[in-house]
Amino acid sequence: MSDARIELRVEERIAYLTICRAEKLNAIDEDMVDALLQACRAIERSDARVAILTGEGAKSFCAGGDIEAWSRLDAGTFSRRWLRDGHDAFDALARLTVPLIAVLNGHALGGGLELAACADLRIAEAHVKIGLPETGLGIIPGWSGTQRASRRFGAGLVRRMALFGEVFFAEEALALGLVDLVVTTGEGAAAAQIAAARVLQRSARATELTKMLINAAEGEESERVVEALAGAVAASSDDLTEGLAAYRQKRPARFDQ
Repeated sequence: MSDARIELRVEERIAYLTICRAEKLNAIDEDMVDALLQACRAIERSDARVAILTGEGAKSFCAGGDIEAWSRLDAGTFSRRWLRDGHDAFDALARLTVPLIAVLNGHALGGGLELAACADLRIAEAHVKIGLPETGLGIIPGWSGTQRASRRFGAGLVRRMALFGEVFFAEEALALGLVDLVVTTGEGAAAAQIAAARVLQRSARATELTKMLINAAEGEESERVVEALAGAVAASSDDLTEGLAAYRQKRPARFDQ
């Protein structure tokens, strides 16, 4: 990886993606955004069939965007680089072809919750707090906190966090559907391993296709899903075999009608 603060390793078909900046509560700066996008590409090119995302330490899963990094940017650069690049990275996480498990081993506030929203399964440790405090700083939840989070958690719940500043503890978050499982503090990684093992027992291809269809149903990536599925059908057809043979033999293709 281009940034050591984003650590990726793949072992036994599980990709482990860790934000390693505990001294800054795992806050993300511009270089880390770029590294997250690179990590997603690396996962897609690996033999991983499931991914686990977590933060270093036990205090914060991710504190979101590094305030020192984005507050010094002018408005144009903030919009062009910070928000757009962040969207690219978070979109790549949400659209991984393998299931993504987020282990909230610490608080998930602001961009940290936006990051967790990219996952297919969220496991929270008991001490965790979750919220969207950005409007209290005079900024918006700009990495899809109003869009993906609303699709996945419901607009009413996002309003409570983003407009009224409500912060929820893990058990409250479970009841509200912000997380899928709450475990004892320190047990998040073990719970993620159990969930990952369940994925590995299932068909890799069927899991990938099913995730794509669920994403499309959510409005996450309808265009790519349609083209990917159509492309897969075309790529497995006899027409492609004939078309490529004709191209290599420099002759007209003879497609069956």
